[in-house]
Amino acid sequence: MDVIKVSDPADPRLADYTRLRDVNLRRHLEAEHGLFMAEGDKVIRRAAAAGFEPRSFLLTERRAEALDDVVAASSAPLYVVGEDTAEKLVGFDLHRGALAAFHRRALPPLDDVLAGARTIVVLEDLVDHTNVGAIFRSAAGLGVDAIVLAPRCADPLYRRAVKVSMGAVFTLPHTRLDDWYGGLDTLRAAGFHLMALTPGEGSLPLRDAMAALAPGDRVGLLLGTEGDGLSSRWLERATARVHIPMADRDVDSLNVTAAAAIACYELTRATG
Repeated sequence: MDVIKVSDPADPRLADYTRLRDVNLRRHLEAEHGLFMAEGDKVIRRAAAAGFEPRSFLLTERRAEALDDVVAASSAPLYVVGEDTAEKLVGFDLHRGALAAFHRRALPPLDDVLAGARTIVVLEDLVDHTNVGAIFRSAAGLGVDAIVLAPRCADPLYRRAVKVSMGAVFTLPHTRLDDWYGGLDTLRAAGFHLMALTPGEGSLPLRDAMAALAPGDRVGLLLGTEGDGLSSRWLERATARVHIPMADRDVDSLNVTAAAAIACYELTRATG
């Protein structure tokens, strides 16, 4: 195990961990170097258990031994830094005291993700990393088989999404559509009934729509952007439009993460 103590936040060996809250910088840096960040020992362990290869580990002095077994199983270096050095480096108080950089893997082909899936969640252009991470956590926890992302969706391996998902992004099969315009036609051709979650006029109560499914039907839940919901194109290409009934007439819908959790529950309940 290669333990390296570092006191200078500008040390080039720590470049992977620079300014973790700067989304634009991180997007460029992580894409260029093919890496992602895991924060906290639980999430780091889950990334390693899922087979992702570490690039390096960064622990504060008080947490220097927290990942001894994980670090010992890897050839990646362990950098140990003081609290002040860590805060100057990453841009916030690293209260969990543990970060790791991992190598990314290429996303699997859509056909591979769909092959064993009966239930999927399909996200159109959600740009908030917290929301994407929360939806992954709900989908994984409630038994959805896979997630499919539109081309402009936020990166599920961005640090905040990884953290909020509690590592569900490592284990729940997912990939991106190459084609936003015709992507839903591909899913329909694979046999999926696509239910677009929308409070708009003409939508059916979600549970009623689920009850009409035949045994063995493949189902996809479509969820749209945080503000405007699903695009008109995707609403047109859906098999059905569905909503979660609200008890208060002044509240027409829930935020996308709450709606996703309820919809995933109804989906897996209906499909067994």
